[in-house]
Amino acid sequence: MNAADLPLWVQWLVALLALAGASVALLGSWGVVRLKTYYERVHAPAIIATMGCWLVMWASVVFYSATGDGPALYTLLIAIFIAVTVPISTIFLMRAALFRDRRAHRDVPPSMSGNKSTRTPPHKQSAATADPS
Repeated sequence: MNAADLPLWVQWLVALLALAGASVALLGSWGVVRLKTYYERVHAPAIIATMGCWLVMWASVVFYSATGDGPALYTLLIAIFIAVTVPISTIFLMRAALFRDRRAHRDVPPSMSGNKSTRTPPHKQSAATADPS
């Protein structure tokens, strides 16, 4: 069976899923262009890679299942791999950027870990306010 022999509802479903995935990718790309700092921009590609990939994956599962001999779940492996690796790589990239900016004494986003330490970093303490002990 080829794509022309598919029922109309399957063709529409595949087209809608693929277009939705492409729309998410376009929207995420626009976020990369519009957002100002690296810390804001790093989230847009993560959303593109996960949500857009899942929508395109479901389009390919429906298409290949309708044209093949049974459920084509092998494309699910690609989506699972991306869903696992994208958050991990995003965390590592964000931590590397934070480390680089902290070493260069630049302003960085505040900590979200709940550590409410009010201690002034050593590079910002003056000799008069430094603890003598």
